[in-house]
This record gives sequence, structure tokens and C-alpha cells, in this order.
Amino acid sequence: MELINETLKRYLEHYCEPEPELLKHIDRETNLKVLLPRMLSGHYQGRVISMISKLVNPKRILEIGTFTGYATLCFAEGLADGGKIITLDINEELEDRVRGYFGQSEYKEKIDYRIGNAQEIIPLLDEVFDIVFIDADKKNNYNYYVQVFDKVRKGGIIIVDNVLWSGKVLENKSDKDTGNIVHFNDEIAKDDRVEKLILPVRDGLFIIRKK
Repeated sequence: MELINETLKRYLEHYCEPEPELLKHIDRETNLKVLLPRMLSGHYQGRVISMISKLVNPKRILEIGTFTGYATLCFAEGLADGGKIITLDINEELEDRVRGYFGQSEYKEKIDYRIGNAQEIIPLLDEVFDIVFIDADKKNNYNYYVQVFDKVRKGGIIIVDNVLWSGKVLENKSDKDTGNIVHFNDEIAKDDRVEKLILPVRDGLFIIRKK
């Protein structure tokens, strides 16, 4: 299921901010040279992410799942003076490519890119985050949520990607990935420590605000 058809997608992109040239380059190269390019945020979702970041004006962001760095750079657009984004990924094969993209960016000094197992790295982070973006292996969405919760300030935001899973969450699918995502969504719905809202952007963004 395509949540937004191509005609509407083009319309939305026409009426949002233009895609920066470096992000166009990353999008193009990801689609040509990287496996599973659909994991990339893309123009419209990227502008949504950028707008949220600019509204929050965060000093600290944590991103779990870098992929090729597109969303990282979108979040970095909203960082406060002296702000930093820590981005974690387990894929060593993409490291050189991603560091190259970050090196071309005006935000390169604000990006702390780490390769490793996020579940091992997160407990070692002595930071309080304004925004956390979870976009990694879906089976661990809830584990990441639990790990980061106490590191998010009151009023801070946790954003989780792919929570509509191409509409499969509506189809009573029995596959593990869909089951894990439905379980995560159900757990967040029951969590009275947060306010929550799913935006039907690309593959579904869960916006979770800590009370």
C-alpha cells in the first residue's frame, strides 16, 4: 500500500521547501549504488523532519539508524548553536560513503557518527536529548524506546519511523516484522507518560512527546 500516491507526493513536494543540493545528491547515489534505497527518507519526509527540528531548536539529538545520512542532515538543520547530533549505525560497509557525505555538509562539526550496536552504545551516552529518532531494526523499536526514555528531557520528542509498514498494520499480517511494529504501536498507545500522534508521512512517523 502506498500511503501517498505519486501525484499527491509531487504536489506536496512542490509546496514545501526545496531539497538542498547535497540531499539531492545523496538521494540519487543511494538509489543508484546502495541496497534497499527505499530506506532513505526522501524530500517530503526530510522537510517534515527538518521543520520539526527547527521548531524544537534542539541542543542534542540522538538518531538510531543512520543509513546514508539523509535524515541526519535534515535534523541537523534545526540544531541550536553549539548543538550536536549523535547518529548510530551498525553497517560498517556504508561508513566511508556516509562520512564523505557528512564531510561535504555545513553541519559536519555538529555530527557525531558512531558505528556499532546501538543497544550497547545507548547506555553509555551521558546526555539529555531534545529529540530521539528511531529508524533501525524494527524488532528492537520498543527496546530502543525503553533505553532512551530516561535520557529524553521533559517535553522532548521521540520520533519512530515506519510505524504503518506500508499499510500492513491494517491487514492482520502474521509476519514477524509487522507483528513487532503493531506491538510497538500498542505499547505506545498505552503509555500515559507521553502524548502521541502518528503522521501518515511516507511509511508512518510516530511523534511521541514526553510529558
